[in-house]
Amino acid sequence: MSSFKTIEWKDDRVLMIDQRKLPNEEVYFECFSFEDVAWAIKNMVIRGAPAIGVAAAMGIALGAVKSKRKERVEFLAELKEISTIISKARPTAVNLFWAARRMMEVVDRNKDMDIDWIRDRLVDQAKKIYEQDIETCRRIGKVGAQLIRDGVSILTHCNAGALATAGFGTALGVIRAAFQEGKSIRVIATETRPFLQGARLTAWELDKDGIPVTLITDNMAGYVMGRGMVDLVIVGADRIASNGDVANKIGTYSLSVLAKHHNIPFYVAAPVSTIDYECPSGESIPIEERDAREVTHILGTKIAPDVKVLNPAFDITPNSHVTSIITENGIAREPFTEGLKAFLD
Repeated sequence: MSSFKTIEWKDDRVLMIDQRKLPNEEVYFECFSFEDVAWAIKNMVIRGAPAIGVAAAMGIALGAVKSKRKERVEFLAELKEISTIISKARPTAVNLFWAARRMMEVVDRNKDMDIDWIRDRLVDQAKKIYEQDIETCRRIGKVGAQLIRDGVSILTHCNAGALATAGFGTALGVIRAAFQEGKSIRVIATETRPFLQGARLTAWELDKDGIPVTLITDNMAGYVMGRGMVDLVIVGADRIASNGDVANKIGTYSLSVLAKHHNIPFYVAAPVSTIDYECPSGESIPIEERDAREVTHILGTKIAPDVKVLNPAFDITPNSHVTSIITENGIAREPFTEGLKAFLD
């Protein structure tokens, strides 16, 4: 488990480590309402698909706790509206919608009970989703660690660590598990423009855990691969289509092309909840376009002229570039449609 808490439920509030302030400040953002949670998700206070899912669940529970409705019908209608608002906070991470569905299933199962009963069940479910995410990440780490040989150098992109989950991490969970097994490993972390999750978050996490890490700019990836400095690539995912296409932080696709050219294994680590079985391919995954200021400014300082900006938050890595997909239920390999479907059984 990490030495910090990404998110927690405390005294009918939701507390999140403010990832916008890391690594310079380790402070927590307090959410007193579901609107606060939705705002935090949208504005990158919390990010990473599994963590967003946990936040969505806690946001709906918080909305139920804070509701002033006295009539059950009105209360149920309000919960549906809360779920809709939170689900619109960000479009790509499927865990958000998965968690919202799980919460609303609790509502549907208990719709004939009194308001206090429903409220308590929602809080219980949000806490369960949180606890399950931590356990899931530990299982992903254990499954994935078998792919990590002693003495390897691993390149990772963006942040798929404890900060992107309820704790432990997906891609970094595999790295953590291998390190805890006593394997000698080295990590190369890309800075991950424009939001710098690799520089600000991944490097910070690994350094806190004592795992050797070297930070590079995004455009150095080809150089380090060409010099034989990378043995494998491992990344997380925000959504995986049923055919194994992967939506992840912008720049992941480019890394997969480089890895394929250099015959370097390219692994994706994610919970089964990140697999969207209703999505046939990456072409059907919505790609979030974010504020131009994330490109033209760094930490509030303007670095570019007033020109047109393109800022997609994610890209699609085709399944043909993916060596394996690591989940808590096992490892999927080609053909991914069959391999991923097996996790439903």
